[in-house]
Amino acid sequence: MRIPCPVCGPRSVSEFTYEGDATVTRPALDADADAWFAAVYQRANPRGPHSELWHHMGGCRSIIRVERDTGTHAITGASLVSPHEASE
Repeated sequence: MRIPCPVCGPRSVSEFTYEGDATVTRPALDADADAWFAAVYQRANPRGPHSELWHHMGGCRSIIRVERDTGTHAITGASLVSPHEASE
């Protein structure tokens, strides 16, 4: 699979680290254990178009939002994520 890095251009997936589902809203830092358990472990496993976060560890080190079909692995888009958005 090749991921189209907005900074470096198309690169092998081996240069990237998967950072997770870009649609998950993470709980507040002071949330109780049940809220954190639900956010970390109780997730859907969607098939089809999905938004994901990837870290370009082997390149520019940017965090990238990738639009990918989880059934076919076809990538339809990629964009840079702001530093604030990546830490939410």
